[in-house]
Amino acid sequence: MRYEGARLAGFSTEEKKPQRCGFDLSFFLLVLCLLLMGVVMVLSSSYARAYYDPGNITGGNAAYYFIRQLVYAVLGIGLMLLASRVPMGFYRRYAMPFLAFTLLLLLLVPLIGVKANGSRRWLGIGGLTLQPSELAKLAVILSFSVLICRFRDRMRSFRYGIVPFVLILLVIVGLLVLEPHFSASIIILALGGAMLFLGGAALGWFLAALAAAGIGLAVLLTFFPYASSRINTWRDPFSSSSDEGYQIVQSLYSIGSGGLSGLGLGGSRQKFLYLPEEHNDFIFSVICEELGFIGAALILLLFAMLILRGFWIALHCRKRFDFLVCAGISTLLAIQVFLNVAVVTNLVPCTGISLPFFSYGGTALLIQLGEMGILLSASRDILVQR
Repeated sequence: MRYEGARLAGFSTEEKKPQRCGFDLSFFLLVLCLLLMGVVMVLSSSYARAYYDPGNITGGNAAYYFIRQLVYAVLGIGLMLLASRVPMGFYRRYAMPFLAFTLLLLLLVPLIGVKANGSRRWLGIGGLTLQPSELAKLAVILSFSVLICRFRDRMRSFRYGIVPFVLILLVIVGLLVLEPHFSASIIILALGGAMLFLGGAALGWFLAALAAAGIGLAVLLTFFPYASSRINTWRDPFSSSSDEGYQIVQSLYSIGSGGLSGLGLGGSRQKFLYLPEEHNDFIFSVICEELGFIGAALILLLFAMLILRGFWIALHCRKRFDFLVCAGISTLLAIQVFLNVAVVTNLVPCTGISLPFFSYGGTALLIQLGEMGILLSASRDILVQR
């Protein structure tokens, strides 16, 4: 009788599955805004080098880098939308296989990788290249999130809260050092530490890690002249402005030339083969030169809004795994933006770190937009309809 009454009243006796809502529109629009600005700045910063073609790559096509970046941006938007449709349970289920796949790719890089600028960081696939270090960042976020959920009540112990995570980091960083790719190693170590902090690892282990890092840095500066020379160049780049300090000096010239309002879009002078990597790691210097302090501050404000919105989504997630993934992706974005700006302004020693959505590079852009899609997927479950 109860069943029949419920049926006649229009109520289903079966429990309905939750229906996912639309994703966070504010976050999506911020991503598109930064991506559009990034593609425009790639065109502005790269056309001189592409036209001159010192490496015989572009064939003199001034729009070479812009066209490729635009294609990757369009593909990336599609990937972001696709990733936003995939339930978060899928990412949890395949996190560890994805980690194993990434480790395999990292292992192949020193063996058959494409060499450029003295390093092997890419795998050639047909006419395209793949940078596995970008996949490794996402693999750390996903795998750490799974393990933290698995060891939730034992995260303060050494056996469960430290050992498996440190082993993953050591393997990944060890493979990155073989390339070598020290900037990616720094980012992954910082990201791993942030994930452990979010997971509730004991504070004492972080203090021990900082002490070990300090000792390691002292040993490096004492017994490796190259490292101490790098620090000296960082402290006074103008003392070797034609050698080791050349790139950072040109970057500072570019930033200083912009002043308050900049020289205007397309008006940079340093991009005419004075500033190395002007469309890649040092694109923020060209931004400062062309858009000035006001334009650069606006872009950093948009990044801050995007990162804060990412953490807002993380804090409103219903599941611990979703929270950890969203917080991890937002932290990764914050780390890369901070370090890139710090490098080009000589706040930290010079190393190759790209600016998300702006620096030229297909693999990085696709994976960054894919990560944004994962975060959008989690946002669908916040206001889930039942």
